[in-house]
Amino acid sequence: MIKTINGATPRFGKECYVAETAAVIGDVTLGDNCSVWYSAVVRGDIEYIKTGDRVNIQDCAVLHTTPGIGAVEIGNDVTIGHNATVHGAKIGNNVLIGMGSTLLDNCHIGNGAIIAAGALVLKDTVVGENEVWGGVPAKFIKRISDETVRRMNTDGARHYAVWSKWYTEENPQTCPF
Repeated sequence: MIKTINGATPRFGKECYVAETAAVIGDVTLGDNCSVWYSAVVRGDIEYIKTGDRVNIQDCAVLHTTPGIGAVEIGNDVTIGHNATVHGAKIGNNVLIGMGSTLLDNCHIGNGAIIAAGALVLKDTVVGENEVWGGVPAKFIKRISDETVRRMNTDGARHYAVWSKWYTEENPQTCPF
């Protein structure tokens, strides 16, 4: 479902894929080669949501905002894992947000970071570049190398750009933009 709300219609870059059961609503801008998978919700009805290129929002993930506190801004080559919630957060480039994790309002996730599966990143938390955070509430675990960032984060996001092409090539009527 792609829906206009309060006069704002989602905008899509080149070669994006939105699964039939996903919802993209309102003031949402997706960069090139992005994908929104089954039952994911990207709801820009209160503030805007903007992604860079090669961002994949996996099955059942939710992106939403809080009035006056913050939009959702996501860099390039980012994976938002299955069942993750991103609420009014800022995410840098080459980031992996693990399955089932939650990012609360006004947290900032630095370039190359990994948020572990199931982590709860509290409001106003700042995660530095190439840092791994996990737990409830999330805490710093360790720093990772640029090579690990490339292998785990960047390459993973780029794989999803390829996989989404499988869906659009075989089913072009499902994603007309």
